[in-house]
Amino acid sequence: MVSKWLLGLLGGALIGSGSALLLATHGRIAGISGIAGGLVERAASDRAWRLAFLAGLAVVGIVAAAVMPGAIGAPVRSLGAMAVAGLLVGFGARLGDGCTSGHGVCGLSRGSVRSLVAVGTFMVSGAITAIVAARLS
Repeated sequence: MVSKWLLGLLGGALIGSGSALLLATHGRIAGISGIAGGLVERAASDRAWRLAFLAGLAVVGIVAAAVMPGAIGAPVRSLGAMAVAGLLVGFGARLGDGCTSGHGVCGLSRGSVRSLVAVGTFMVSGAITAIVAARLS
């Protein structure tokens, strides 16, 4: 069995490499909310790479679940709670003009002050939410 820290290191390297590759080949930031949002907001000529990128994320998730089902795990909340959480994250990403992947991976690596503030806000909000949720359950 491969140790979890090694898998985390490999995963981080792949995320960073994929983000750098998208920036180098398309001049685009690998922010998932922006990529997905662009499918409905952009011209048809811009959709191919967005669909390919999102399909790649889905395919890797399916392959990972099939190859290493224990690595993904079962949801810890109901489908309704997951849907509400997803909507809140999506709303927050649009409100903050970017998501954790865009600000955290790409923005911080570019030295963006705006991304530094956004990531700090994500982390503090996430910690507070986790503490409150733990106390309520």
